[in-house]
Amino acid sequence: GAALTSPHPAPRSKIPARAWLGLSSDNDTPHNTPEDMSAAPSLLLRRAASSAARSFPSSSSSSASRRTFAAASSSEDLVKTSLNDLHRSLGGEMVPFAGYELPVLYKGIDEGGVMKEHLWCRADGKASLFDVSHMGQIRWHGSDRSTFLESVVVGDIAGLSPGSGLLSLVTNDDGGIIDDTVITQYGNYTYMVVNGATKHGDMEHFATMMERFGGDVEMEYLGDEVQLLALQGPGAAEAAAKVLPDGFDLTGMAFMTGTETTLDGIEGCRITRCGYTGEDGFELAVPASSAESLAAKLLEDPIVNPAGLGARDSLRLEAGLCLYGNDIDSTTTPTEAALGWTMGGKGSRRRTEGGFPGAEKVLTSDGKFRKSTRKRVGIRGMKAP
Repeated sequence: GAALTSPHPAPRSKIPARAWLGLSSDNDTPHNTPEDMSAAPSLLLRRAASSAARSFPSSSSSSASRRTFAAASSSEDLVKTSLNDLHRSLGGEMVPFAGYELPVLYKGIDEGGVMKEHLWCRADGKASLFDVSHMGQIRWHGSDRSTFLESVVVGDIAGLSPGSGLLSLVTNDDGGIIDDTVITQYGNYTYMVVNGATKHGDMEHFATMMERFGGDVEMEYLGDEVQLLALQGPGAAEAAAKVLPDGFDLTGMAFMTGTETTLDGIEGCRITRCGYTGEDGFELAVPASSAESLAAKLLEDPIVNPAGLGARDSLRLEAGLCLYGNDIDSTTTPTEAALGWTMGGKGSRRRTEGGFPGAEKVLTSDGKFRKSTRKRVGIRGMKAP
């Protein structure tokens, strides 16, 4: 099987709390960098989980969760992912979310319910499996694709080596955040994942920007033909290794890197080391026709537990990760969101050159952050209310 050794360079407990939250006392210091995030401070998060879990709804009291997530989408014409039947067989409580029918929690398993699903993902040697197939997956083609992407997002796309990726922000002319996105370079194309609730608006925006750009670039929306699974938790590497080809080197796979591969013998898959929980983990892109069989294979492993939207939200909140439409929106600039690090450090090319929409609203002519009157902060409670 694949090598299992974790690539984390430092003990998790050495990562300062404010680094994980993406916050700092100096608005010009990028604390929440991919390098920091690769050493997820589970010690901090598990302490928080032990108290935070007491306020989470249990599996027997899920009406609040249902109302919260149902409000995010109309119940009409919902798209069902390839895992819909599997979710239902596990007792998934299905709710509308971003135009899809997805499980908010599971009632048919021993470790089901938001609290248990949350804590399983934090537990040593365990991993959680999330269906995130509602996310928008886009392939960018053409010799000018990096130049185009730098005209719509704040990150250094041209500087990505094959297999490497980054978190970036799509901005408007006022410097507000249209969406956050993970972008990975794959040599002959660039792979982008955007939020499910905003993906159609994003693509309309990209189409408008492409008309203005006029260079050699093509956008390929993968639709629902490719499904996306997230395997997250301290045991994610162990679980992933069991479906990867023999000899696949997980040891050398750093955070925010990805590659094309087979998964459980399935051709046409991708694996990216990233996630949305504050733990080590992977996003697995798989053809829709094989997604259910891959998920079932992963769930055969006793260290893997399914997890729904409720736990996904509580995990990302505990880790200080932004939810678009809640913590950030089109009126929030990168610096107000404490995401200035996505533009690079002091003196970096994107900071000094700008070139993305609204750059002049958030950066001075020499690449410094303009002062703002508000900023996202994290508040950590000392005890349960």
